Amino acid sequence: MINFNVPPFTGNEMKYIKECVENQKICGDGAYTKKCNAWMEEKFGAKKCLLTTSCTHATEMTALLAGIKEGDEVIMPSYTFVSTADAFVLRGAKVVFVDIRPDTMNIDETKIEAAITEKTKAIVPVHYAGVACEMDTILDIAKRHNLLVIEDAAQGVMAKYKGKALGTIGDFGCYSFHETKNYSMGEGGALLIRDDKYIEDAEIIREKGTDRSKFFRGQVDKYTWVSAGSSYLPSDMNAAYLYAQLEMADEINKARLEIWDTYYKGLKPLADAGKIELPVIPEGCTHNAHMFYIKAKDITERTALISFLKENEILSVFHYIPLHTSPAGKKLGRFSGEDVYTTKESERLTRLPLYYGLTKEQNLYIIDKIKEFYK
Repeated sequence: MINFNVPPFTGNEMKYIKECVENQKICGDGAYTKKCNAWMEEKFGAKKCLLTTSCTHATEMTALLAGIKEGDEVIMPSYTFVSTADAFVLRGAKVVFVDIRPDTMNIDETKIEAAITEKTKAIVPVHYAGVACEMDTILDIAKRHNLLVIEDAAQGVMAKYKGKALGTIGDFGCYSFHETKNYSMGEGGALLIRDDKYIEDAEIIREKGTDRSKFFRGQVDKYTWVSAGSSYLPSDMNAAYLYAQLEMADEINKARLEIWDTYYKGLKPLADAGKIELPVIPEGCTHNAHMFYIKAKDITERTALISFLKENEILSVFHYIPLHTSPAGKKLGRFSGEDVYTTKESERLTRLPLYYGLTKEQNLYIIDKIKEFYK
C-alpha cells in the first residue's frame, strides 16, 4: 500500500533527542527550541519566531495578542481546518466566512471588503497547499480599514509570495509542524511576529503569563505573573526532532518539488483533455509542494476515483468539509455573500500521496493508475 503520508525522518532525530535527555533539559525553551527559532528567523527573515506546541496554539496566541474579545468579527475562508476558526471563537469572536477562488482554493481577496463591518478586527488568509493568497490586496484592505492580518501558513513553510516567506508578510504568521506537514515534530507549530511591539507580550503569553523569558535573559532578578497566558512551549525533545529536519530543509523541499513536478507533467494530458483540473500557481508565488491535488468532475466521480486508487493499493483522500456547513460553523459564524465555489470545489478535490521518501516508481505508478481510471 502506498500511504497518503509518511512523516519525514532524516536520521539525526534520535541523536538530538538523546542529547536533550543526557543534558537533562527536556522541557520548553531548551537548546534545540532556541536553535529552531534562530533558524527560522534567519531563513525566513522573521523579526521574531517562537516555537509552540501546535499551529492551533500559535493562532490562539495571535488572538490574545490582537485583543480579540466577545462581539468581535474575524474574516477567513470557510475552506480551512477548524483551528483557524477555533482560536478566535474561544475569545468570543464571530467568524465571518468568505468564498474562495477556484484556481488556488484560497480566500477570494475581491470578496473580503464586502464582509467588513464595524466589528471586524482581523483578516485571516489561509495559504492553501503552500500557495500564497493575494497578499498585496489583502494588506491594502487591512491598512485602509485598520485591521490586523494573521497568516495561517500552517501549510506554507518554505513557500514565498513575491520573494517574501509566507508567515512573515502579515502582522503575525502561524506555522504547523504536525506529522502531516513538510517538516515535523509530531505535534508543534511556530508563531512569527513582524513588529517589535508584540514580542514581549508574546513571550509573556507563551510563558503562562509570566516574564520568565526576561528572567532567563537577566533582565529581571526574579520572574512573576504579569498577565493572562498559557503554556505554549513544546518539549525540547520535540524541537530536537524538528531541528534534524530543518537542517535538511532545502533537500526535503527539492525532493517534494520533484514529486510535485512529476505529477503535474504526468497528469497534464488528462487536464488538457478536460478530464481533470490541476493545481494553479499564480505569478509571484513560490510553492513548497505541500500537496498535490486533482479535481474530478464532481463528488460522485471523486468518490469513485478514491475507491479505485484504494483497490490499487494507493491511499488518496479528500480534504476539508467547509466550516460554514458544519454544526459549529452555523452556530459560531456566518457566510458573507454567496457560496459560489467553496462547497462545489471542495467536493471535487482529491489529494494524492506526497511525502519525503515517495519513490519515483511509486510516483509514476500513481499517475498510471489515475490515467487508467480515466480511460
